[in-house]
Amino acid sequence: MITTKSTLSEVLSKYPKLKNVFENNGFKGLDNKLILKQIGSIQLDDLLRNKQINVGLFIDMLNEYLKEDLVDVTLMDNIHKEDAINIIGLLPCPVRIPLLERFTTLSNLDKINHNLKAASEGLDWLKEKVITAKNEDDLADIYISAGFDLFFEQDLMKKFKDEKVFEDYYTDIPYNTDFENDYLQLKDPNGDYSMLGVVPAVFLVNTKVLGDRPIPKTWEDILDPIFENSISLPVSDFDLFNAILIHLHHEFGMEAITKLGKSMIKSMHPAEMVKSDKRNRVRPAISIMPYFFTRMALPGSVMEAVWPEDGAIISPIFMLTKRSKKEELKEIADMFVSVETGEILSHKGLFPSINHDVDNKLTGKIFKWVGWDYINNNDLGKLLTECMNAFEEGRE
Repeated sequence: MITTKSTLSEVLSKYPKLKNVFENNGFKGLDNKLILKQIGSIQLDDLLRNKQINVGLFIDMLNEYLKEDLVDVTLMDNIHKEDAINIIGLLPCPVRIPLLERFTTLSNLDKINHNLKAASEGLDWLKEKVITAKNEDDLADIYISAGFDLFFEQDLMKKFKDEKVFEDYYTDIPYNTDFENDYLQLKDPNGDYSMLGVVPAVFLVNTKVLGDRPIPKTWEDILDPIFENSISLPVSDFDLFNAILIHLHHEFGMEAITKLGKSMIKSMHPAEMVKSDKRNRVRPAISIMPYFFTRMALPGSVMEAVWPEDGAIISPIFMLTKRSKKEELKEIADMFVSVETGEILSHKGLFPSINHDVDNKLTGKIFKWVGWDYINNNDLGKLLTECMNAFEEGRE
């Protein structure tokens, strides 16, 4: 078990998979031996306070991640069963364990093959399976993941969506009022894909580094030249980063993506990063990140969480269920759209649920959604490639 007195080196040596968690919370360069030597012997409580991170919440989160090993061994029996229901995909890391534990409520657990990996592992393994699928029989029965590229690229799921392989079993059930209102309609009008919740992107502002520049309130503000080389972006979180690219392109055009590239803080040479004078280090004034991570900031510190006034950009968490197996998949699908699952998403992970009866505790907060017309009228795979090219152009 990790405690406040554990050192960074001890934790990463014993649990190397936690490196991503530290990196997502602003610890950069952990692969560099010089940096690790410099800060590795510091106890976590001192290290986290120096980063203005809530010590108790962060330690609890690290220990929650470690439960994955135990759950994967005792709960997730991955021995492949013939003639069973196949469920594959990715689950957001902060809620993966409690969601996997929900499987124990199913009456037909012994007839299910499930491979639901942590979102931090990325989609490449899943994409390979979909690319090689020639027809419906080659696909899993249920897919769960966040983002756009897997589900809407022509070479991936879109070709099967167009063949009406999938069905949203819940077209008659209203969404949470946080999402179903005059300016936001998340439900798939074609009745193909179900949505479980969303991953919102918000701003975490370091007011000390920001200096006399105004705190950004909207996504348009983020594109202001005054923030060039000042922003940290979730590039390694492909689902959320792609969602940001798609939404900004939709609203502001390709020029905005190039501006975003200019805004991203430039990398420094390792020799510069380990200088003792902290003033010489490049630090982001603004970090764009999942809403979940903003709760790590200490109240009253120089770190200020900002929910964009024009709405938090969202990466949708989708569930795809086969139309041809509705009867045998219904119990599993019901579990994923239930109030209990919605509360896990919303309350444990700060991933707002679409379930009408879940209180997302986000009164007055709004979301930015690209819209189904835009999704259905664009080749998102090609568009994302073009966006990445424009982003890299801004980085040069």
